[in-house]
Amino acid sequence: MTVKEKIILGVDPGTTFTGYGILEIKDNQMAVVALGVIDLRKDTAHFLKLKRIFDRILSLIDSYHPDELAIEAPFYGKNVQSMLKLGRAQGAAIAAGLHRELPVFEYAPRKIKMAITGKGDASKEQVSAMLMHILHFRKVPDKLDATDALAAAVCHHFQHQRLRQGEHAKSWKDFIRQNKDRITD
Repeated sequence: MTVKEKIILGVDPGTTFTGYGILEIKDNQMAVVALGVIDLRKDTAHFLKLKRIFDRILSLIDSYHPDELAIEAPFYGKNVQSMLKLGRAQGAAIAAGLHRELPVFEYAPRKIKMAITGKGDASKEQVSAMLMHILHFRKVPDKLDATDALAAAVCHHFQHQRLRQGEHAKSWKDFIRQNKDRITD
């Protein structure tokens, strides 16, 4: 069974910029609806940043009515304080989604990069360039946090598309047959 229409809100949480991307799926064709960042540089208090993230994600949900929220998991870093702040930013976005009763799906940064570029260690620039190619949009956002958020939404679509198909590619030929919408001339 294929889903005819779905909207996915992708989020790349951060305490300086939180990226968001709205992806629409119609008959398994993906289209970018909205793309941007929540700029948190003017907020000095950490808890006010969390409130802004929560409020803006709620606003996006209320405006675009997504069916699901896909969010990037915090990556492991050496600075414990940075990890804690990043986890709180992620929590604020997740709480907003749950407040509107959206199913929330979390993906590791490496898994997202792998889904988009085929390389788990791809750069933000490589992810952005591949998304532009896959989704046919031309304007690169000022902050790549926006395309990282969109990448989470696309990764989520790819994951659930495979689960619905119930098939796993055993060869490149199988992969191409199962993913015609991802192949361009």
